[in-house]
Amino acid sequence: MPLSLKRHLSTSLLSLGLIASMALASCGSTSNNGGGGPTSAAKGCKKIGVLLPESASSARWESKDHPLLVSAIQQALPGATVDITNANGDSNVQLNQAQQDLTKGDCILVVAPHDSSAAAQIVDAAHAQHVPVIAYDRLINSTSLDYYVSFDNVQVGKLQGQYIADHYQTYVTKNGNNNIYFINGAPTDNNATLFSQGVHSVVDPLISSGKLTKAYEVATPNWDNPTAQTEMEQALTAHSNKIAIAYVANDGMAGTVIQALTAQHLNGKVLVTGQDATVAGLQQIMLGNQSMTVYKANAKEAQSTAQIVAALSNGQSTSSIATSTVSYNGTNIPAILDTPVEVDASNIASTILADNYWQKSDLCNGLPAGTYANGTITCP
Repeated sequence: MPLSLKRHLSTSLLSLGLIASMALASCGSTSNNGGGGPTSAAKGCKKIGVLLPESASSARWESKDHPLLVSAIQQALPGATVDITNANGDSNVQLNQAQQDLTKGDCILVVAPHDSSAAAQIVDAAHAQHVPVIAYDRLINSTSLDYYVSFDNVQVGKLQGQYIADHYQTYVTKNGNNNIYFINGAPTDNNATLFSQGVHSVVDPLISSGKLTKAYEVATPNWDNPTAQTEMEQALTAHSNKIAIAYVANDGMAGTVIQALTAQHLNGKVLVTGQDATVAGLQQIMLGNQSMTVYKANAKEAQSTAQIVAALSNGQSTSSIATSTVSYNGTNIPAILDTPVEVDASNIASTILADNYWQKSDLCNGLPAGTYANGTITCP
């Protein structure tokens, strides 16, 4: 086996090995905040610090989460000011940004961690000043974490896996092989571990039965899109371009994977998954190069976060808001887990456009005139 593939597989196995440390539970919220972290600074708080992880991995962070979080928090808590920063893929920068927010007097922190483990230092720093931390979208690996707001991320992977299970036969027949490649997300992002857990729970029985053959699997550092393209190019070379299914964890990486497939004239001939319902991903679906994505309504996620922020500031109970829990190292953390939605060519109009998540003009921008998405969208 080439050294580069061994390295990739080792990284992937390390990512998958983290799965065992996490379990999701949909039970009632506990009355304590995570590991019992101090929250006294939150009552009356009107200065909110929001820390985003990066922008290169997905367009969602700046185009959706940034404005939605500011709007939702200020609507739920009139008079609130929101300090929002982006770590641009650097865990040390994110820690420094958190420390700066605390120095400025921000008394509730909302953190979408770049690195789920490294961000535990942010929880410690905040709690030293009796400031609660809400993990946004990605879990922070800390038993002291106060709240977690996200989607059911195992379900995200299950939606991707079920799409593969429902459609793989068409692509196996078309390509004369049953190879599936897995391009997973960053091993430092707990969500990537949960997505992988979800997809494997559905797809592994197909592999065990011989209906699909796992030819390649890798965890992609930092969700880096160019790296995903290189990974796909190397995998195609190693397997003589034999591929039927490309499980790709998000739309950004799917776009560069499609570039690698296009170079071998395989675009449109391979089932390619994605996630985030980005404009670029949806356009690839409309063009027939990507098969599906997962729509996570960021507005709901932002509103759920804002509800917790407002309750903390007003000194109110959160038990009727954070009605789920996640378990980390034996500690139940109060959580809100919203529901993801599978999107393919057949339902872009009834989901994405119906929710005004994107406009038709966004999706048609730059595409040649014609009918796309199974006739459900006609670009002028």
